[in-house]
Amino acid sequence: MSNVYDNILGLIGHTPMVKLNTVTKDIPATVYAKLESYNPGHSTKDRIALHIIENAEQKGLLKEDSVVVETTSGNTGFSIAMVCIIKGYKCILAVSDKTKPEKIAYLKALGAVVYICPANVAADDPRSYYEVAKRIASETPNSVYINQYFNELNIDAHYQTTGPEIWEQTEGKVTHLFACTGTGGTLSGSGKFLKEKNPDIKIIGVDADGSILKSYHETGEIHKEDVHPYQIEGMGKNLIPAALLFDKVDEFVRVNDEMSAYRTREIALKEAIMGGYTTGAVTQALIQYAQSHELTKDDIIVLIFPDHGSRYITKVYSDKWMAEQGFVNNCVHNYDEVFKTEFIK
Repeated sequence: MSNVYDNILGLIGHTPMVKLNTVTKDIPATVYAKLESYNPGHSTKDRIALHIIENAEQKGLLKEDSVVVETTSGNTGFSIAMVCIIKGYKCILAVSDKTKPEKIAYLKALGAVVYICPANVAADDPRSYYEVAKRIASETPNSVYINQYFNELNIDAHYQTTGPEIWEQTEGKVTHLFACTGTGGTLSGSGKFLKEKNPDIKIIGVDADGSILKSYHETGEIHKEDVHPYQIEGMGKNLIPAALLFDKVDEFVRVNDEMSAYRTREIALKEAIMGGYTTGAVTQALIQYAQSHELTKDDIIVLIFPDHGSRYITKVYSDKWMAEQGFVNNCVHNYDEVFKTEFIK
């Protein structure tokens, strides 16, 4: 039988790429989006969850009734919880209070125990979701801490899967890869593989306005003054993750909340792709990059779209939320003048 699997984990990886035809029409290059929402957990994090957990099993670290503990902004948690259901492990997750209620409800629906921690505290603060996850793991017998930010297997998962897929799908013609950076695993693993195939491929990281990653890449120093609150989930950091291989990155582009939000909604309206907030961020980064770099019709650009927009319905896709942030243009042009909701009484 074809296209039949023993369980849902068999669907992880081999995600499709789709050409963008409208939002990037002013860029002479051919631009493809790699749709990681086609993973069964609807994000690229499925890859690392399965890879890290199966590696722990091979090493004998996970046994019957084991507990998997992790820090997550949402997507990694979904993926870990999904894998744990199939594998038979308990799942405990520490999330930041920037995580929307529907994401927390999703995690609980998948059987996870969730701890909600303040987002705007230092990484080494005992209340941060990093430190809370560490503490829970140390206090919980028979537990394994995934530690995606400092786990080299995060990189290896993408080195073994995402990078080779992009190389094969573009027939080795890819010239630029753009990916958002949170833990750095997607960018680093994919970039490492592609650089080994062709060192001339440009690996571009996308950082958030409010994060330290771009300035650290450029100066080798942490600039605390760069840190301030921002809304994009799962992108940027106030610490330096070991899973981010800065030497594999050619350049970082920093994008802000507002333009990333507009771009996310534009992609839905013009390309019919319901992507997450980082979908808009990585596309906005390409548009900014194209303003200062010469791109040609021979360039093949791949943007990694990390997750699905269904997790952001009450955030970036909500007119109310957009207005609360002061994002009044609502997707580059004022589409609300064209697309209206009418209530029939």
